[in-house]
Amino acid sequence: MTVLLRIGRRPPAEQMPPSPRPPGGSAEFKVFRSAHGAHLFVADGSRIYDLPEPVAARLERGADAPGGSLDDLARELGLPLWDQRRIDGTPLDPPALSSLSLNVMQACNLSCGHCYADEGRFGGAARAMPRHTAYAAVDRLLSEAAPGADVVVGFMGGEPLLARDLIHDVVGYAVRAGADSGHPVRFSLTTNLTTVRPQDARLFAEHPFTVTVSLDGDRAGHDALRRAPGGASAYDRLRAGLDVLARHGRPRHLAARVSVTPRTARLLDVLEHGVGLGFDDVGFAAVVSAPDPAYEIDAATFTGFLEQMVECGERALGEWSAGRHYPFGNLTTALHQLHRGTHRPYPCGAGAGYLSASAEGGLYACHRLVDDPAFAMGSVTDGPDAEARRGHLAARHVDRAQPCRSCWARYLCGGGCYHEVSRRGRPGCDYIRGWLAFCLRAYAELTQAAPEFFRRPPEPAPILAGGAGAAGLV
Repeated sequence: MTVLLRIGRRPPAEQMPPSPRPPGGSAEFKVFRSAHGAHLFVADGSRIYDLPEPVAARLERGADAPGGSLDDLARELGLPLWDQRRIDGTPLDPPALSSLSLNVMQACNLSCGHCYADEGRFGGAARAMPRHTAYAAVDRLLSEAAPGADVVVGFMGGEPLLARDLIHDVVGYAVRAGADSGHPVRFSLTTNLTTVRPQDARLFAEHPFTVTVSLDGDRAGHDALRRAPGGASAYDRLRAGLDVLARHGRPRHLAARVSVTPRTARLLDVLEHGVGLGFDDVGFAAVVSAPDPAYEIDAATFTGFLEQMVECGERALGEWSAGRHYPFGNLTTALHQLHRGTHRPYPCGAGAGYLSASAEGGLYACHRLVDDPAFAMGSVTDGPDAEARRGHLAARHVDRAQPCRSCWARYLCGGGCYHEVSRRGRPGCDYIRGWLAFCLRAYAELTQAAPEFFRRPPEPAPILAGGAGAAGLV
């Protein structure tokens, strides 16, 4: 009797509620190979087992387990039966709120054709969040959070540092209010870094901040996508902002996020450039929905995007296998999620533990869906709309979506970013499966080459939204 070996750590039994046994078929598992042989990935629970080659070949030929179910395969190979299901189709009840982003400035000092937020205006007029609305949003987050839980206040735009006075005031208010209510408060901010000042840097250093900087390559690549007023270089201003952080205060975590368009340079070159600038991690996200379609990655160009992402992944895998640090955020996130056995029926926390407040105080599923009535979820004054959140989570469970329910990657992907799916559908499914297949292989190889990698967990994602951190897809 052959007993398969588990690669990584299995979640504790008390986290596995009993439910019906899974159906057979390729939607429930995937055979993949690494330098160490064949392996079996089980979708429900993200379990990974070493697999004898004859069994792997048979499964690949038939795309079915013996007898048509995973239980039959488990019996054949001496594994525990799959009599408990982690994800059984039951929608999540809206949990306590843990993260709230504030769109403090729905305007921007740059003009970028690929910006999903239309320079922060979301199709409307430029506007700023009043101080009383921002304070009410913080109060709402603390009142809706679980007792004693950590919470995250995020600052979004547009360009949030155009409202720097408000940000400074809100940080002080949130720290005091969190201390009074027993909630440790962390902060996040997404910025183009062109207007950062020394007092901002000191604020980031004095408080637990994650700062994410929009970066699109070297000077030529960045300026080709980000237009500054008067013909100035947005890249030069970004570099000046990095210098301000270096001299006056670096945040706890400084990340670069690259929005990939058909005009983006070779990704490995962009990654190496970001690493050279000293970011704690550099991550890529394909632009799927933009005001100007010329900036969108479509189904035809996803193939090239995958090839370049894998090229970046191979570079990172080589560095980590040699014991060297290499901050490729997409792959770091994916590998640690696989190691934890991460599995979920949603792509992110949008509409669940995370909401976003518009400048007027409306609550929406996430910062990418501000002012979209289809994703409206209450207000900071009246609180989250429990029925709207419940309906959102019921309708968007990945097992209720097509073609997601027949995909082996569904509990890693979660069905895709709500904003992108609502605008463009799912043009990137083949890319997602290809990327995750590479991640599975990289995981199997890195557990052998450098197991210490998994003893250094990455910085936790500050806000679970917009697909952020979903199996390293963004």
